Amino acid sequence: MVSPASVLRQPRTGRPVWKAPNPGSSQEWLRHLSPVHAEEIAQALRAVHASGIPLLKVTATHFPLPTLARELRHIADTLENGPGFALIKGLPVERCSEAAASLVFWGMCQHLGTPVSQNAAGHVLGHVRDTGRTMGDPAVRGYQTREALPFHTGGSDVLGLMCLRAARSGGRISVASSGAVYNEVLARRPDLVELLYRTYFLDRRQEQAPGEEPYYALPLACWYDGKLSMRYNRRFLESAQRFPGVPRLESADTELFDLMDEIADSSEFRCDVDFTEGDVLLINNHTVLHSRTDYEDFAEPDRKRHLLRLWLTLREGRRLPAEFWGDMHGNTRGAGRGGIAPRDVVAEHVDHRSKRKWGR
Repeated sequence: MVSPASVLRQPRTGRPVWKAPNPGSSQEWLRHLSPVHAEEIAQALRAVHASGIPLLKVTATHFPLPTLARELRHIADTLENGPGFALIKGLPVERCSEAAASLVFWGMCQHLGTPVSQNAAGHVLGHVRDTGRTMGDPAVRGYQTREALPFHTGGSDVLGLMCLRAARSGGRISVASSGAVYNEVLARRPDLVELLYRTYFLDRRQEQAPGEEPYYALPLACWYDGKLSMRYNRRFLESAQRFPGVPRLESADTELFDLMDEIADSSEFRCDVDFTEGDVLLINNHTVLHSRTDYEDFAEPDRKRHLLRLWLTLREGRRLPAEFWGDMHGNTRGAGRGGIAPRDVVAEHVDHRSKRKWGR
């Protein structure tokens, strides 16, 4: 929704607007699991294994976390009304199977929201690892490569990542407040701010459904219900230019993108996250931009960088206008908004037969 110019020219304020190195109180976004939390997770794992419920059908009810659930509700508020990201440390993934770690990640996130499809295959629990492909392939997305990923946002309310194995070197994840970036663009180039509210076209990376265009149209920002929401993926904006039906980007657009990239990656605005094995990182895509440096993997396959990934619709997420999502499926608060409409819903294979216990 395009707002009057008088509103667009006002700097954003509040907890979601922060600068590095201290994005609000560290106690607000950094959480450490306690021994009590770890035991609750172990008990929930045992209960799910005993019931035989497949991972993708596990709900918060199936994965009870009496005290950790309260902590997760505080984290949900941090995501929506605070700095917009949270780092949970202390999951001993090195002592459990991939299947158990997947179930823990899924079960914890069920207390935050509803997973949505991350690709046209309908995968809701994704794997971030180098497949040997590059972004030069129009069918590839960044999580399938080891290339550097400039500051961008994902296609859901919240991005969730769990680190199973870190890279040999590189792969640093950084975050920046999109509200703070917005304010700095306003301060330096107020003439560019209104461009964020116009319609842009992004590449679907060959994940369109039959009959759909290979690109979609939507604004990069909206001011709605008292909140600023932004999205940004320069690579997809620029690769959409290969389609004859997409209007050409203008010099002012390039100036805007250059300025946003410069601001987000500066030491004044960028917060580098200490994301290591056993950590869970949660990012509100509407209020936080994130990036990743390129990385070098170990030679051994079982030591290569490996993250689990979820796209979530927050249970108590913000209201958004329909045009903010363009023709992506879902545009209201609640289950299903955001994500990529699957051609045919197919659950990514996870071995649920493993009975290895958490921490064993």
